[in-house]
Amino acid sequence: MTTVLEKGNISIQTENIFPIIKKWLYSDHEIFLRELVSNAVDAIQKLKMVSHSGEYAGDLGEPEIVITLDKEAGTLAVSDTGIGMTAEEVKKYINQVAFSSAEEFVEKYKASGDQQIIGHFGLGFYSSFMVASRVEINTLSYQVGNAAVHWSCDGSTEFELTESDRTARGTTVTLHLMEEEKEYLEPYRVRSLITKYCDFMPYPIKLEVKEPPKEAAEPQEGEAATPEPKAPEQINRQKAPWKESPNTLTKEDYLEFYRYLYPFQEEPLLWVHLNTDYPFVVNGILYFPKLKPDVDVTKGQIKLFCNQVFVSDNCEEVIPKFLLPLRGVIDSADIPLNVSRSFLQNDRTVRRIADYIAKKVGDRLKELYRDDRDQYVRSWQDLGTFVKFGSMNDDKFKKQVEDILIYRTTWDGSKESGVASQESEAAPKVEVQSAEGDVWQDISSPASPAPTSPSSLPAYTTLKEYLERNKTRHENRVYYCTDEVTQATYVELHKQQGLEVLFMDSFIDTHFISFLEREFSDVKFSRVDADLDDTLIDKEKESEIVDPTTNKTRSETIKELFEQSLKKPKVTIRTEALKASEDAPPAVVLLPENLRRMREMMALMQQQSVEFPDEHVLLVNTAHPLIQNLANISKGAIVQTGGPSPSSELADLICHHVYDLALMAQKGFDAEGMKAFIDRSNQVLTRLAERATA
Repeated sequence: MTTVLEKGNISIQTENIFPIIKKWLYSDHEIFLRELVSNAVDAIQKLKMVSHSGEYAGDLGEPEIVITLDKEAGTLAVSDTGIGMTAEEVKKYINQVAFSSAEEFVEKYKASGDQQIIGHFGLGFYSSFMVASRVEINTLSYQVGNAAVHWSCDGSTEFELTESDRTARGTTVTLHLMEEEKEYLEPYRVRSLITKYCDFMPYPIKLEVKEPPKEAAEPQEGEAATPEPKAPEQINRQKAPWKESPNTLTKEDYLEFYRYLYPFQEEPLLWVHLNTDYPFVVNGILYFPKLKPDVDVTKGQIKLFCNQVFVSDNCEEVIPKFLLPLRGVIDSADIPLNVSRSFLQNDRTVRRIADYIAKKVGDRLKELYRDDRDQYVRSWQDLGTFVKFGSMNDDKFKKQVEDILIYRTTWDGSKESGVASQESEAAPKVEVQSAEGDVWQDISSPASPAPTSPSSLPAYTTLKEYLERNKTRHENRVYYCTDEVTQATYVELHKQQGLEVLFMDSFIDTHFISFLEREFSDVKFSRVDADLDDTLIDKEKESEIVDPTTNKTRSETIKELFEQSLKKPKVTIRTEALKASEDAPPAVVLLPENLRRMREMMALMQQQSVEFPDEHVLLVNTAHPLIQNLANISKGAIVQTGGPSPSSELADLICHHVYDLALMAQKGFDAEGMKAFIDRSNQVLTRLAERATA
């Protein structure tokens, strides 16, 4: 049996803790001003709550906070017209480190109004010791009969509390700044900090700069002997748009606020106004920006506020991952903060707030889809990234937006080959949350058209509409394109035969296609360059006469010719007669779907770029005039004892040139490949010119 030698309590010395609090309480020293101003706002809010409860019948006056800079004295003072403190309150709330009066006060007066108290931790005041060698408090309580008191501390555990001659209700905190912290005596520095942290606090924040006395000069005629001191100037905006009702804000109000938050940026696509007080309090405005190619979708740009006090430049724990590229403001006192208010703690409330934000974003997108389809289509290139990423990562959001996921399409709305018009189809069911709360209502009309676009905009469709239109031609098969430029030849082949192609060319679509295949397990997705549909093959030209001299068909001869010329065993030569051969290319390179995807996945896992595979298919169009003439040139070649004939050399060059052209539709050449292509092109043109003049 273990013998217990001694039990007891660990002793913590305040002399050891205080230097740690002063040095490590906040990572940035500038935070002290945010904390002192927040305390001043709290003091004014508390006075209002006391007045509403009937405990104070005096005049509230004009609430304001004044920051006074005195370079000569080396002091920065923050004054408020709030509730003030008694001597006992100073002892309780100032002398006891981390004892916050906010919690106790809110509990006592929680039924007295909706005034928000900022402070919760009780350590904010001590941030002043990060920049000050001595801190003074001069305060007078609202309570009648209590004397004003003056508190002073030099940063040690010793303090001095004396009577004061203050006559105005409120509190003034004066900081005697250290030499290395004198930057906070500069007006521009204080202005920038107020703009950053306190611009939207609900009361005027004014700046007063005490100028050092100047040598007296003889006054000019008509001038006063002593100039009037400058009145304190308000330096905060005070009005927080996200706290306003959406009905009171105009479009220009939202845009002006966005320009203030993100100057020199393009106008946002749309915005979502958050405003709820149950089961948690969240206010904010979120903007959908126009996404740039180099956007980092993992980095949040939404500013986090707590009761209109700036906390952080991002709130990645609060925003669902797929909404991180959004911009704007979120303000909530229910988001748990650590002591420094600089980092969030992930808990159940945060997750519920994230779900609420995702739902509100989904509602806003459906509202736009319903009310302004043209704007929705115009914005889709940017909105689509959010919607697709959200669908892959959030099941609730996926169900919200599954009927408004649209894709650019080659379909022009014609009624050919069993393709139904969009107007005749049932519109997808779109639901939004009603004003009653969680009741959902269908806002779609059975006669409402499917997502079409005006002639000035590209045509868009939903996947369900695509499958319904094409079920008679290629049921449960989707043809898609990931690069409109390099795959233009393949897209045109499909269009000529009435096959509809979807453009899935955003950076997220590679992953989204796999997601769709899991959602639609019976649907096969094929990129236009993976294989050619039977509709594109001219079956009538497949039966060919066997040449008695070679005992081979023309197709077999062409295939053998390309194999001998290219000498690439990893390239599979396939011969087919394509329809519309005059418009179809003489050859195309095909990349089997499964093999291509496997290579893309391997490259992604290894964080490498996808290289063009050596194993691919060269489909030679035997119905193209160039290929037919190539066969005739090869047939007429005469084997010479000294080497190949000019005709066989020309046929060999043409085979390489046809292959080069097919490759160019898939990938660019490197320096060596481009040089070889140009050399062969010059040789082909030279030989053809010689034959033409022979």
